[in-house]
Amino acid sequence: MKNLEQEKLEQLLQIIHPYPKLRLGHFSEGSHTLTKTLSAFCKKKDYEYQLNCIKDGCYDKAITKYKDQPHIHITKFNLDRPTYMIQGKMYEYVFVTATIEKEMRGDFLKKVHGIIKNAGNIIIFLPKGSYEERYDWMALLEEHYYVASNTIDDLFENYDVLISKKMHGWGE
Repeated sequence: MKNLEQEKLEQLLQIIHPYPKLRLGHFSEGSHTLTKTLSAFCKKKDYEYQLNCIKDGCYDKAITKYKDQPHIHITKFNLDRPTYMIQGKMYEYVFVTATIEKEMRGDFLKKVHGIIKNAGNIIIFLPKGSYEERYDWMALLEEHYYVASNTIDDLFENYDVLISKKMHGWGE
């Protein structure tokens, strides 16, 4: 993942409602600024941060860097697992910076749907200007019971951000 601008990340995190004891999930394939920023944000706000590392290198770096941080839980994560639920926990916000292959996206969204609280949000980082990929994700989000999908395309230099909401009572 290319660099993200720190001040822009902090601006993006303003979408997170200031409720107590929120849980944030993150599917990542590498250690980068977002992981560091989410960790600091969660620590400051007393939120829980679940970092799902889908590559060994990501896991190895994160477990070393954040091992003494009680607010962050790090898992070596296989996207092919039958469910994404970990210890019955659900998340208000799920960030996706990992590359999800096109043929796996529908299954991924279905499994993520099961771990997002009602009215929770999925936040997907996409390469800047990748309109075909954006529209593919948007169609799949709608198909898998996410609504109110919006794109922020003027915040980051290298990324567009797709945000969609899980609606109460929808889906499986």
